[in-house]
Amino acid sequence: MLTGRFLQSRRHVALTAEERQRLENSITEVINLAPRSLVIRAEEVLEQSTLLLEGFMCRYIDDDRGLRQLVAIHVPGDFVDLHAFPLKSLDHHVGTLTPASIAQVPHSALHAISQEMPDLTRKLWYATLLDAAIHRAWLFRMGRLDALGRVAHFLSETNVRLMAVGLSDGHSYAFGITQSDLAEICGLTSVHVNRVMRQLREERLCTFRSGLVQITDPEGLARRGQFDPGYLYMNKEKSA
Repeated sequence: MLTGRFLQSRRHVALTAEERQRLENSITEVINLAPRSLVIRAEEVLEQSTLLLEGFMCRYIDDDRGLRQLVAIHVPGDFVDLHAFPLKSLDHHVGTLTPASIAQVPHSALHAISQEMPDLTRKLWYATLLDAAIHRAWLFRMGRLDALGRVAHFLSETNVRLMAVGLSDGHSYAFGITQSDLAEICGLTSVHVNRVMRQLREERLCTFRSGLVQITDPEGLARRGQFDPGYLYMNKEKSA
């Protein structure tokens, strides 16, 4: 099923068969995209939202010199721009980092869901709240951690997010981004990222080469990045 990974790991907001089918039926188009494709331009009027099925996407903002800062990474199962449903436009660009497959869900279909399926609406809202929690963690990472800590935190976060959708075994995951992408995520230069990755390798915490992240010591990497996965709400048992 196309929506099989959406909210898969958040057990207190898992989709019912009926809800999953409703989302499936709301998809009007599935599109395969090349890496480095611009999908949404800031401030354009949007009439649909995008569900990422395969690959990695990002949100980013360009400075006045055309240099970009990545402000979010999206993994399979994420609704990339669900907040565009009420806002109708975004204040940032959205693009692919790797080859990607996306599903388009018209806002008219989301409006019908909000009128007819309040429980599913609440679960979609949950996804936007999770985005906000991740943004807060990114602010902490950028504002309080050193270079090595930023990279360690991000790689730990990505590991947990991919474990949630069955794309990491907890120790390794395919992650087809470049060191330049990692630099834009962590607010560093590519040269600095290269030094950081060498240090992580020498400390036997993590390696990243040829699109594969291998975490030798997940707990040690998390400690070095002051990473606490609580904000990802992966294992909450209490019913929402």
